[in-house]
Amino acid sequence: MVVQTEDTVSLMKVCIGLSGGVDSSVAALLLKRAGYDVFALFMQNWHDTTGTLHGDCEWEEDRFVAEMVARKIGIPFYFVDLSSEYRRRVVDYMFDEYSKGRTPNPDVLCNREIKFDAFMKCALKLGADYVATGHYCRKDEIQGPDGKTVYRIFAGSDPNKDQSYFLCQLTQAQLSRALFPIGELDKPEVRRIAAEADLPSADKKDSQGICFVGKVDLPVFLQQKLKPCEGDVIEVYDAYFSANSHYDFLKRTLQSLEKDGIAAPPDMVTSYISETKSLKVNDPVREKTVLGNPDFESGCSSDGIFDPDKIAALSDDDLSRLAEPVCYDDIIFETETYRSGKKHVKKTRYRENPFGKIIGKHDGAQFYTIGQRKGLNIGGHKDSLFVIATDIVSNRIYVGEGHTHKGLSRSCLRISPEDVHWIREDMPMAEGEIRRYRVRIRYRQPLQDATLIMRRNGLFILFDEPQRGITPGQFAVWYDNDEMIGSGVI
Repeated sequence: MVVQTEDTVSLMKVCIGLSGGVDSSVAALLLKRAGYDVFALFMQNWHDTTGTLHGDCEWEEDRFVAEMVARKIGIPFYFVDLSSEYRRRVVDYMFDEYSKGRTPNPDVLCNREIKFDAFMKCALKLGADYVATGHYCRKDEIQGPDGKTVYRIFAGSDPNKDQSYFLCQLTQAQLSRALFPIGELDKPEVRRIAAEADLPSADKKDSQGICFVGKVDLPVFLQQKLKPCEGDVIEVYDAYFSANSHYDFLKRTLQSLEKDGIAAPPDMVTSYISETKSLKVNDPVREKTVLGNPDFESGCSSDGIFDPDKIAALSDDDLSRLAEPVCYDDIIFETETYRSGKKHVKKTRYRENPFGKIIGKHDGAQFYTIGQRKGLNIGGHKDSLFVIATDIVSNRIYVGEGHTHKGLSRSCLRISPEDVHWIREDMPMAEGEIRRYRVRIRYRQPLQDATLIMRRNGLFILFDEPQRGITPGQFAVWYDNDEMIGSGVI
């Protein structure tokens, strides 16, 4: 929170986005106790219950609780309906992205387009100097070399609740008006403060699902605009990668970038199981650490396994190829006829293919995302099946068995120049520049050591360790220690 004198604080008017949850409730309480002139604004962003698992109007209960909290704290309460803005700027974008086979993050969009834009404009019209939310993140300000104020945003102090990822698209102008009162607290402390103050939201469960829509059956929700269309589910066998020229290029290129003295071939398969588990222990050859080790969460090691001079020597085309995923559209299934039974009835079947097999049907490739395990409803396998690719044009989804399937892992991704966003506008990378940062490609993922390479055709992120489920449409976010520096759409 911005540090102010007691007299200055009393003159500052703060709008708290009061959602009815415990986090925003405690944020409002702390602002009131600090002496700010606080008012609450509740926004309704969604009416339709199609696809929601609860099937009722959750926002009505949230508004009721929010009003009770405002009354308990003793602050004015206002209501604004932003549902048309939310549908146009968040949900319609989400439908469009899914229709293209991409997986957007509606929570990131909601913060950029609604909470810190449409909602903030409404709050400022009501006289607010600042807008506060219940996000678990921290903010401060410094003076830049040119004398201008630079606003910085940091991960929340509670590593289990850090929500900085969802704010990765905010601008300096938005941050200049933002306050995050609970960023220094952990969740148990927030619950304790709420209970001691007897706030009506003290025992309220955390919200889940899509921001302001709630927990949804995603395929049913998407079917409001995207029509189901039956297609093939194709399992890709390990033998495919041994024969695939692009996979061979990836492996050879990664090995060519390794520092001298590393004799082992590059890792091509992630050690990821979940956000808190890894398949591997320390690798003595590369002196790697276990993914998710909290001792390595703050700063990026300056010494990665790849040689920066070798990276710099790569052409733009080779970098682009390195960031391209393996494509499976060359797996062709030919048919053959045969006679079956005593009457020798003529039938048709697919010939066996050493690279893959059609193992089932799905309702539309647009309803699936890379890394997805649930919803396939296909048995007969020892380990779980995961989606490794989708093809909207052919309406196929490709799957692989087990966490170690080669199709789940990639080491490099590309962000288009127009999709690169610098929170620190004073720290953009110049063309040809290489930096080391810590990166995450989804919320709650432990930060990963990576090399960022800026080129004419985009920003490339080369990870020290292969990453599971790099998904087009999601956001990659890079940090310097705990400070969030920038982000971009994969």
